[in-house]
Amino acid sequence: MKFTYLRISFLFVILILLSGCLYPNGELEKNQVPNEAQLNTIQHAIEQYQEQTNGLLPIKTKENDTPIFEKYLIDFSALKEQNIITEIPGNAYENGGVYQYAIINPEDDPQVKLIDLRITEEIRRINVQLDIYRDKHIYPPFGEEIADGFYSVNYKVLGYEEPLTISSPYSAENLPIIMDTDGKLYVDYRIELNNALNQYEHQYTDGDDIRFLLANNTPFVPAYSFPYTIRNGEPVFMQD
Repeated sequence: MKFTYLRISFLFVILILLSGCLYPNGELEKNQVPNEAQLNTIQHAIEQYQEQTNGLLPIKTKENDTPIFEKYLIDFSALKEQNIITEIPGNAYENGGVYQYAIINPEDDPQVKLIDLRITEEIRRINVQLDIYRDKHIYPPFGEEIADGFYSVNYKVLGYEEPLTISSPYSAENLPIIMDTDGKLYVDYRIELNNALNQYEHQYTDGDDIRFLLANNTPFVPAYSFPYTIRNGEPVFMQD
């Protein structure tokens, strides 16, 4: 009888532990998808914040040379201090999610967008291997030149078995990770930009930064990208 009671108690504890493990996993799945309602909520919060602060934006201070799409990150604590929001979106990095909330067009028409932090993590992981390689070699591990000043990455010398890619936040495509002459890594969005040029109405011409075609028409910004323009109807790297 005592043994049966102990066994039942043990199974009860196990069930509690398992249910405790499953719940966070369910929450984690929800935190890995963009949520239009959450985006709209924060968009309204940004607009309300501007009304209460004479046009200021609740953004974190970043260096001036920070790339445009990673520069204006939303400061949720500022929104809370103004009693505009009571909780941070579940899919936000600050709440255990995989997205950073950012603002584009801050001066003219502030819009709330998402940075997929899985891209950030993959770039960081490759940079670790890149730093190890650069400690022993003079030049970065250049692969084939894909455009003037841009190269594929020689993934084999970094210890990888396959070419370096990242899952696109826009589609099921795998986007190449490339580097410039200084060995800085970028995501090559030309596949998605080509699709966007055909999908969305636009008036972009040679010299315009067409990355905003993705940023303005989708929930995501093209993080870790080099500026692109349009030439002969196709996306090309914007050269100085």
